[in-house]
Amino acid sequence: MIDHSVFENKTAAYFTLGCKLNFAETSTIGKMLANRGIRRVRSGEKADICVINTCSVTELADKKCRQAIRRISKQHPGAFIVVTGCYAQLKPEEIADIEGVDLVLGAEQKLDILHYLDNLEKREIGKGAVITSVSKEIKAFAPSCSADDRTRHFLKVQDGCDYYCSYCTIPFARGRSRNGCVADLVKQAEEVAEKGGKEIVLTGVNIGDFGKSTDEQFIDLIRALDRVEGIARYRISSIEPNLITDEVIDFVSTSQKFAPHFHIPLQSGSDAVLRLMKRRYDTELFRYKIEKIKQTIPHAFIGIDVIVGTRGETDELFDETYAFIQSLDISQLHVFSYSERAGTQALKIDHIVDSKTKQKRSQLLLDLSEQKLNSFYTAHIGKTVKVLFEHTRKDQQMHGFSENYIKVEIPYDSNLNNVVRQIRLGNWNEDHTALKVDQI
Repeated sequence: MIDHSVFENKTAAYFTLGCKLNFAETSTIGKMLANRGIRRVRSGEKADICVINTCSVTELADKKCRQAIRRISKQHPGAFIVVTGCYAQLKPEEIADIEGVDLVLGAEQKLDILHYLDNLEKREIGKGAVITSVSKEIKAFAPSCSADDRTRHFLKVQDGCDYYCSYCTIPFARGRSRNGCVADLVKQAEEVAEKGGKEIVLTGVNIGDFGKSTDEQFIDLIRALDRVEGIARYRISSIEPNLITDEVIDFVSTSQKFAPHFHIPLQSGSDAVLRLMKRRYDTELFRYKIEKIKQTIPHAFIGIDVIVGTRGETDELFDETYAFIQSLDISQLHVFSYSERAGTQALKIDHIVDSKTKQKRSQLLLDLSEQKLNSFYTAHIGKTVKVLFEHTRKDQQMHGFSENYIKVEIPYDSNLNNVVRQIRLGNWNEDHTALKVDQI
């Protein structure tokens, strides 16, 4: 039994690196500790407990995590430091060696954190304690939902991945694909609505794979969520192209709540590179999905992920990627440079791309992205859209996003915060980052 008296009058600080799924899980950890009387630290206070939820998608992410752990340990001297997340699952001993770290929890343990906080005594010498499971034994699905600093809530619907792409360590960090059941996720959405939440983003590692552990399908989930009263808008986060069924696209096209906004990982526009990556589609399928979306929902926003400089990506193969993306009717690119990850199959591939070439290729795609986004925004000037207004800035402008993810700017009005309004889109703002409101 845990002696909960150790939590009396304690404060905690929470730090999250990486994806929105991590933010949702950190929020859940915070709620669990709050239910045991542990108060969130106020600005300027020194915390008794620091929980750091890490990312490990790239080597740079690992480096940032190490830097954050050391910085937080100095900012909160004497605090009991708990490190969890993907980096903690993949390299727990490396983290345990960092000065100040007291406890390292793996993916299976992080949302059962109270079970491991039997005391809050800092280690004086030696390594921090390590409690992890091997990836194939990570089977539990822990529900999580968080709110960001705007108006969105992030609902975790799925975790883990069975794809084992040659460049990726996520299956080792998060385990096999698993998910919550539709009924439980609907209840969480209803709780968001009761608290006044207007927008929910569905998050996960491979959300299109939803249903493996409950014998349900992703279409079942979105149909059920669509019926929840009080939620104005849902967004589907990153979903694999081979898992975006025509049925899902058709449903979004008729739904009043699911936003015409798709985030789809392409990773490469070269079939040769896609085979090296062990992706489960080719460019023909990807093009079909983009064309199906645009034919069914012409005003849909489509963002795609691309990785440059993977092993085996010659100049000719990158040129194929550039030409393919240029030919697609998409709205924006998210560009990532390939990072070597220990234990991945990609390390067996010949032809290593140097860092300068990666930077050059990244910039070419970022420039293309800017062109695509500019065209998408410009085509919508004068159109009428529904905007959920979010927050203020120092210059007293507030912002919101349309259903199809166009950023909108208007002079701050507290009456508009967390409110959906139909507006007519005006021209670009001064720094060319949003469209102004022409009429409300």
